Amino acid sequence: MENITVIPIGRCCPFFLDKKTSKSGIIRVLLLTFATGKIHITLSEEFEYQAISREMDMGKSYSIPTLPLAFDVESKEILRQVNKANRALAELKGIAATIPNEAILISSLTLQEAKDSSEIENIVTTQDDLYKAEIDVGKQLITAATKEVLRYRETLQLGFQLVKEDAQLSNKIVKKIQMYLVGNQAGFRSQAGTMLKNGQGETVYTPPQSRDDIERAMANLEAFINRPEMCEIDPLIKMAIIHHQFESIHPFYDGNGRTGRIINVLYLVINRLLDLPILYLSRYITQNESQYYSLIQAIRDKGEENSREWQEWILFILKGVEQTALDTTRLVQGISALMQRHKQTLRPLFGKNYRHELLNNLFYHPYTKIEFMQRDLMVQRKTAAKYLNVMVEAKVLVVVKIGRENYYINHALMDLFLNQGSALPRQDEIIESETDNQSLL
Repeated sequence: MENITVIPIGRCCPFFLDKKTSKSGIIRVLLLTFATGKIHITLSEEFEYQAISREMDMGKSYSIPTLPLAFDVESKEILRQVNKANRALAELKGIAATIPNEAILISSLTLQEAKDSSEIENIVTTQDDLYKAEIDVGKQLITAATKEVLRYRETLQLGFQLVKEDAQLSNKIVKKIQMYLVGNQAGFRSQAGTMLKNGQGETVYTPPQSRDDIERAMANLEAFINRPEMCEIDPLIKMAIIHHQFESIHPFYDGNGRTGRIINVLYLVINRLLDLPILYLSRYITQNESQYYSLIQAIRDKGEENSREWQEWILFILKGVEQTALDTTRLVQGISALMQRHKQTLRPLFGKNYRHELLNNLFYHPYTKIEFMQRDLMVQRKTAAKYLNVMVEAKVLVVVKIGRENYYINHALMDLFLNQGSALPRQDEIIESETDNQSLL
């Protein structure tokens, strides 16, 4: 017997539905009641399974809309905010172009995003652990959380390469991103039972359960993403709609949140709002987490006539884009200024031995080591060690020893990352859960 938990009524304990139905689709229910300290089983009246399971156990139903939305979302307030967000994005795009080596930005900022995005899923690690892992120091001490964050970063960079090659964000690419992220090839959900619960274990939303419904909704979303003629509204407004739609479809068993956040930035790239994947909303989401989940759920709860809720959600995302773009611009400006300052220090320090690969190494690897310097500059180990020690003496780097190996920290760059601001504590956590079919007895 497959059991489905239903909210208790009166003095009844949670009861179970025997999914053996009659031809009419009616289900007979075993009702468990408490009497004199003992459990008694009685056969209840026959009633409709659908009403009980969907409305009581599995959360309020929400019909995934076919995109584009059936109403005008471009209110005056949204248009004003989308202009602000686009200006902030344009400034970020321009500032990013001043960094001579784009790999430095991609490496640095994707790692920050991997950390922030993973924190939303309760995968928490530290800057120190992440950079230690990158240089293989204390490999046996690398935590599972650190490994997951680094995997997220690799996935993000993979997604960027895929959309650069295809110039679109297809479901094929979305599946590849999720597959690499979680390490399996399950693809879209094919079994019913996935639901979203809050921190108290209460079901707040049940996404589409059938494979056909998921495939249909994702095909519509794919077209909406890649065919501008379907809906001629600003791409940033579309991004907000896409994010909500993807999270509501919840097409995978695992990794939906992280995949959805990767989709956000890749969408900006394919629409040429950014040349590099360097704008991430994860920190903004974490800092405003309660509001984020509340606005998502408000659209679902309202169901019909929810244009106002959609407007509030879109405004929230647009403000997030503006704020994050401004914050990232300041960070990139800081990186650029720091590179210039280090360059001015290193040129006279090394004289004719100065090479731009030397500077690039310090910013591509905020935690570096002799092997990295040896490889990047194509010099002997002794020479690489000498270069690093010179920079330590000049206070450009700080050296730390673990075991038998030294690693060298660009402390000014690390301070820049840390001063960007830390995420606020999480609030109303939404978690993904499989249907629990275990008996409560």
